[in-house]
Amino acid sequence: MAIENINSAFIEPNSVNSATTQPELLVSAVLHLMSQYTAQHQNHAETNGCTKLASVIERHLKALAALPNLAPVLRTTCQQLSEQWAAVVERTMPRAITEVQKFGLLTRLVNASR
Repeated sequence: MAIENINSAFIEPNSVNSATTQPELLVSAVLHLMSQYTAQHQNHAETNGCTKLASVIERHLKALAALPNLAPVLRTTCQQLSEQWAAVVERTMPRAITEVQKFGLLTRLVNASR
């Protein structure tokens, strides 16, 4: 399943008002997203889709870790996992623009504004 087909409640942890009062909704969403990530990764889906999913998973875990009514062991686990997913996102992001490309882009932008 592509990320575009996933319910918006799964994509944005803050889009569901009741998520803050019902942490099980966030847990359900993040478990679903992790399953989708695994399926896409095993099927060698495009890296961009996997990066987006990993980013959404990281945001959900971060939102869970911030919930004050969540058991301390779950908050700690969610915090640690969000950091691990952040590392996954960072590893799968496209390579940074090289200094030569940055300089060339800056030069074009400056010349275009004249």
